[in-house]
Amino acid sequence: MSVAFLLDWLRGKAEVNQETIQQLLEENDQLIRCMVEYGRVNECVQYQHVLHRNLIYLVTIADANPTSASKAME
Repeated sequence: MSVAFLLDWLRGKAEVNQETIQQLLEENDQLIRCMVEYGRVNECVQYQHVLHRNLIYLVTIADANPTSASKAME
């Protein structure tokens, strides 16, 4: 399950490191591939929702600390 679905009180305690970011990026890749494969909007809505949450979470990490987020992605 996506890190983005963690409860708010747990989310702040999640360690943001290269492994966490990489897992989200890999999950996003898988979600996009599933959406392309299914191709029907009704079947993809759930995947789009998870992808959106993941992207918002990654942007939040990058905005909070741009230097460490860019280093973690290298």
